Amino acid sequence: MRTDLERPPAPPRVPAPAKPRHRRRLPNPVPGLVLALFFLFFVLPVLWLVLAATKTDDQLVHGHPLSAGSWRALAANWDALTGYQGNAVFRWLGNSALYSFAALAITLGVAIPAGYALAKTAFPGRRTLLVTTLVVMLMPNATLVVPLFLELNTAHLIGTMWSIVLPYAFYPFGVYLAYIYFTTAVPDELLDAARLDGCTEFGAFRRVALPLAMPVIALVGFFSFVANWTNYFLPYVMLPESDQFPVQVGLGTLLNDVPQFNPTAGGLAVERPVLALATLVAIAPVLVVFLFSQRFLVTGMLAGATKN
Repeated sequence: MRTDLERPPAPPRVPAPAKPRHRRRLPNPVPGLVLALFFLFFVLPVLWLVLAATKTDDQLVHGHPLSAGSWRALAANWDALTGYQGNAVFRWLGNSALYSFAALAITLGVAIPAGYALAKTAFPGRRTLLVTTLVVMLMPNATLVVPLFLELNTAHLIGTMWSIVLPYAFYPFGVYLAYIYFTTAVPDELLDAARLDGCTEFGAFRRVALPLAMPVIALVGFFSFVANWTNYFLPYVMLPESDQFPVQVGLGTLLNDVPQFNPTAGGLAVERPVLALATLVAIAPVLVVFLFSQRFLVTGMLAGATKN
């Protein structure tokens, strides 16, 4: 008789399930397509413009669009541009700088305190004023040219510097940017502490809010400067004399003297490469300002992204 128990047979070994093979995902083509479209519609025209300034008119018409010209052609185009109407391009650049920076100073002196008042103080009509600012900000600038002309004509300012500077200084978008910044990025506790320490409302703004507002000041300043520098329609309507033109209206004068665009161009005929070089000269100040202020611009754009 057997006393030991018989071992049960070992269960059959079940093979481990095979690990599913992950298929290699193809890269998403959307970012590459977006970059390609950006290059096609934005970078390529600018590249063509830079290369066009280094060519002769014959090379521009019959040569490859993206071929480079020569330093000799660039120098000749520069001489033709600076000799147009007795260095008119530098006079136009000086006018643009005067109008833009004078209006910028007024804009910063008005928009930043106005944005602070709308964000941090309570007064009768505050909501109405804020809604009015938003409505005017959304209106196209061209719709305001006729009423501005009538108003400035009544004040006998047409043809003067102030007919450009004062409308430029009216910048509701800057007020809105300052309002958003002070609402989201400046805690009320800091201002309350300043008031408890004896600061007036203006003192709290000057000693606490204004030092914290440097990013939005740079942001409003850059956007205001670009809007002022690139404005064409308002100076075209307000200024009757060529000596008063900013560079954007001056480019229109150059365009009128290009025979291919205006068959009636007279003895001051301008070739197309000269016009391309003038366009580069006109946008160069905006590019320089952007390069020197980009760090502050990024800070200003991100400063109000989260609420404290």
